[in-house]
Amino acid sequence: MRHRVSGYKLARTSEHRKSDRRNLAIAVFTHGQITTTIPKAKAVKPFVEKLITAARKGDLASRRKVLKALGDPILVDRDLKDFDRKELAADGYKVNRYHELEDGPRVVKKLFDEIAPKFADRAGGYTRIVRLGKHRIGDGSDLCVLQLVGDEDGPQVSGQTSRRREKANKRMEFAAKVRKGWKKSDTPAPQVPADESATATAEPEKHEGDMEAKAE
Repeated sequence: MRHRVSGYKLARTSEHRKSDRRNLAIAVFTHGQITTTIPKAKAVKPFVEKLITAARKGDLASRRKVLKALGDPILVDRDLKDFDRKELAADGYKVNRYHELEDGPRVVKKLFDEIAPKFADRAGGYTRIVRLGKHRIGDGSDLCVLQLVGDEDGPQVSGQTSRRREKANKRMEFAAKVRKGWKKSDTPAPQVPADESATATAEPEKHEGDMEAKAE
């Protein structure tokens, strides 16, 4: 039994689990929210909130603590190929002649300067988990959005009303019309012209007479 052992194993080794947790936390601080599976979101949620609590203090010891947990990664919040070198240099990014990233702003700096002051008056609960009701292609895992409180209008969760019920009602109305059109009382019986019916009745009699003559 796992007495006094907390957390999620996530079917990974300890080093792989730490690396995955660090990468997810960096993504949350970079973009404000990420889409992942529910077990991963529950595993990284307390880790992210502890780092934000440490960043709220703003002292040197807290900065060293966050650097030990996250490292000092470069903040990449855009596709560098879509921007010119001059535009990237104005924002603090440094790329070589092959447009490869060499240096830029840091995630830890954004955490201490932008994210932590936003939660200065909030006593915990800096993140939330929103279940999407979708499944990942491949293994069918339930997906969710792990987001910072206050960043609800991101690309994954836009707050738009769902048109699923409207589409379902239209399908039900169309199906009702189709069922009504296929009722036997509404379908007229096929009408056969008089001359065609006469020829159809005469031909069998002639055929029967020929058969009797051949039999004699």
